[in-house]
Amino acid sequence: MDISNPWALFSGVVIGLIGMVLFMHGRKQASPRCLLTGGVLCLFPYFVSSLILMWLITGACLGGLYLASRNA
Repeated sequence: MDISNPWALFSGVVIGLIGMVLFMHGRKQASPRCLLTGGVLCLFPYFVSSLILMWLITGACLGGLYLASRNA
């Protein structure tokens, strides 16, 4: 994560919070899809420094979770 860019830092915190909520929801509901998506959203912002790529990965994860939940 690029700490010198305040938008990347703020985005990482917001994405991490979304991941934490998904992880806690998945643990409570015993849903492995939510657990996995929440874990990915909590961890990947540490390794991605591009702001656009960070939000694209977040959108792909949440979109994939939505499609997987809708088809199940």
